[in-house]
Amino acid sequence: MTNLELPEAELSILFVNDQQIRGMNRKYLGRDKPTNVLSFSMREGVNSSLNPYLLGDLVISIETAKRQSKAWGLSPMKMITLLMIHGILHLIGYEHEGDRKEARKMALKQKLLFHQVIQSAPLRSKKGKK
Repeated sequence: MTNLELPEAELSILFVNDQQIRGMNRKYLGRDKPTNVLSFSMREGVNSSLNPYLLGDLVISIETAKRQSKAWGLSPMKMITLLMIHGILHLIGYEHEGDRKEARKMALKQKLLFHQVIQSAPLRSKKGKK
């Protein structure tokens, strides 16, 4: 994560369905609906100094990612990659709700990182397939 000035960082990722993420969204954010990604930062609050390399937790709904991938014109895997980037940006302090300038800043960073990740992804070999 050197593009984020985080040469060493750790996070956990949990993949869930819409029902599970809806329950978490309701419990932690008071929003009774499924969402694509939730970010839980470990860099904020009482225990934020326990481990400086621990960013936090991401929860991604595979069902929502699949639906959104069609609308965005991306494969489901690329959509999940985009959601991971989006969630990581939240974990390090980027925000898009309530401030247009901050939303633009986050959108630009997200786009840049997404293209860097996609371009650096190894190509799959078709050797050995019949």
